[in-house]
Amino acid sequence: MRIGLLTGGGDCPGLNAVIRAIVRKGIDRYGHTIVGFRDGWRGPLENAYEELTIESTRGILPRGGTILGSSRTNPLKEADGAARIAENIRTLHLDGLIAIGGEDTLGVAARLHGDGMAVMGVPKTIDNDIGATDMTFGFDTAVQVATDAIDRLHTTAESHHRILVVEVMGRHAGWIALHAGLAGGADVILIPERPFDIDEACRLLRRRHARGRYFSIVVVAEGAVSRDGGLERHEGDTDDFGHARLGGVGQRLEREIEERTGFETRTTVLGHIQRGGTPTAFDRVLATRLGIAAIDAATERRWGMMPALRSMRIELAPLADAVAQLRTVPVEDYEVAEAFFG
Repeated sequence: MRIGLLTGGGDCPGLNAVIRAIVRKGIDRYGHTIVGFRDGWRGPLENAYEELTIESTRGILPRGGTILGSSRTNPLKEADGAARIAENIRTLHLDGLIAIGGEDTLGVAARLHGDGMAVMGVPKTIDNDIGATDMTFGFDTAVQVATDAIDRLHTTAESHHRILVVEVMGRHAGWIALHAGLAGGADVILIPERPFDIDEACRLLRRRHARGRYFSIVVVAEGAVSRDGGLERHEGDTDDFGHARLGGVGQRLEREIEERTGFETRTTVLGHIQRGGTPTAFDRVLATRLGIAAIDAATERRWGMMPALRSMRIELAPLADAVAQLRTVPVEDYEVAEAFFG
């Protein structure tokens, strides 16, 4: 078989582990040819590709990012986008295509499969918000990076008797904020699923101060919003999928907290630091397992499916289920963290 492969959306620790697994087993076990498309959906759209070999994928397991490059190109925005991809797949004599990505990348894959194309997906996102799977690779690394940052900020916050606001990624789902906040001992955690009350947040910080703890850590997801709309997140230009660039909630919180409490407050925005660098051991293993399951499924021509982690086992799930709705933080998970607020 000849199988195409692409990585789309934001880069993510573990992408290269998936590529390596697909190439190694695809070539060694099955004798397939693996064609890697460049820069996400731009590759099959513009026929930008390279053949991947065992030699070309040596040494990439611990590397962050993706050797194939990525982009937020949406081929469905173009009237002939799907037709061009189908034609390029035919020209290259591919039996099918494996798309590694998050909500948007897999959404395109599901649409193309619905149109009759042989496509399957592999779930990837540091936000951990893909449906039909318990966890996505990249999330564990992002949480570890954020936790390390919170640990470091604790010492400077305590030394200067400050409140430090830590803004982490999370557009619609607060998984990174919740897990990093819990692991790092945050005093307030604000997530998109729970519009926050700034007065309540300040009350918790004052209570902590009254108990003799003259510093605090507030962890906030970039997509968090206040109940009254008074601290709206900043929204910049939109990408091909209509997503605005978020940011600024941390700085707004800094100003509001300092004005309302009188406590010196500073903000740290972790931003793309959470995406980069070496994947954790957990993410390397998970990404490898997903890659192996993907090439096995492609060999069996189980198009329209996606390998998923369920109860620590890898199973196949329909692509349509993966993109039906985002996987967000449930109330009971957030309530665990609330026990430690203030």
